[in-house]
Amino acid sequence: MSVQACAEILRKGDPDRFLAVMAAPAQARATLFPLYAFNVEVARAPWVTAEPLIAEMRLQWWRDALGEIAAGGVVRRHEVAVPLAHVLRGETARALIPLIDARAWDIGADPFTDEAALGDYLANTGGRLLSVAARALGAPEAEAGRATALGCAGAWANYLLAVPALIAAGKQPLPLNGEPWIARLSGEYLDRLGQGARGGSPPLRHAALSAWRARAILRRAQRDPGAVLEGRLGGSEFARRAGLIRATVFGV
Repeated sequence: MSVQACAEILRKGDPDRFLAVMAAPAQARATLFPLYAFNVEVARAPWVTAEPLIAEMRLQWWRDALGEIAAGGVVRRHEVAVPLAHVLRGETARALIPLIDARAWDIGADPFTDEAALGDYLANTGGRLLSVAARALGAPEAEAGRATALGCAGAWANYLLAVPALIAAGKQPLPLNGEPWIARLSGEYLDRLGQGARGGSPPLRHAALSAWRARAILRRAQRDPGAVLEGRLGGSEFARRAGLIRATVFGV
């Protein structure tokens, strides 16, 4: 039940965020590894079973774990829950419960009811995660909005990368007029990325590294939305690594 175990979960389950944490200062990693490993565990809960009730139970397990952490008492023994308890306190732990609630959409096959519902999903997953990460690292409360904007942009980029897999799993991730919609929303989230990335405290910049691929992915999706369905958004490995170096030096 160590930070190293969390790092291994992240390395296997979310290699992009793993690289982002490894690019952050060493003192930030003890905070980011448990938090992002928690996100991996919650994100995969709806996918490890075909039974909706079991998936709901897995999500509830994490709601209960966050409740224990928030209460400051005994926390269930788990390789992620225990290190997470050393990272989060009180309201910061409770702030992650909407992230779990949002993942309930992944259990079923229904499309989002409208664009606002998709926006809420992105805000409560990637946006909330990055905001809590920045706060846990010591970012001022005044930067919460910027952190959320960066996280939403990163979440939209990740959503676009996942579209082919979502369709293969029987989901309906896109509307019928998908390509114009993708191009427009990618432009909007690029604007959010630009607004959130200007300056910022060191804790915000360290947390924001988790969105290091967003700018390149969103530019490509805006220019060539057909690449989303065709699975061509990822780019080359060289460009991918170069993007992380750029984000580390200049910010996302």
